[in-house]
Amino acid sequence: IASRAAYRGDSPAHWHYAASKSGMVAMTKTIARAYAKDGILAFAICPGFTMTGMAEEYLSSRGGEKLLAEIPLGRVAMPDEVGEMARWCALDAPAAMTGAVLDVNGASYVR
Repeated sequence: IASRAAYRGDSPAHWHYAASKSGMVAMTKTIARAYAKDGILAFAICPGFTMTGMAEEYLSSRGGEKLLAEIPLGRVAMPDEVGEMARWCALDAPAAMTGAVLDVNGASYVR
């Protein structure tokens, strides 16, 4: 699980978070290229804000209306949506999709 920050970046106070998530995406692509021949598949999921306890606190204490206004869907992702993506990648994703990066952010960042 990476983050939309891998592509969108983050605030100057959290540059290290964005850099680590970019590294996870590059690692996923490298694993896919190196080991697909061995039947090892690799996928990265890049959620945006997800309604965890931390996000709920952030939304309520730091002007969540502004954050939600930046999400065309009008809400943050739910944990079960991210979990379903992970389940699908683990069990049902086609092998030819190895190396894919999947976004789950309500169109708050579109590549």
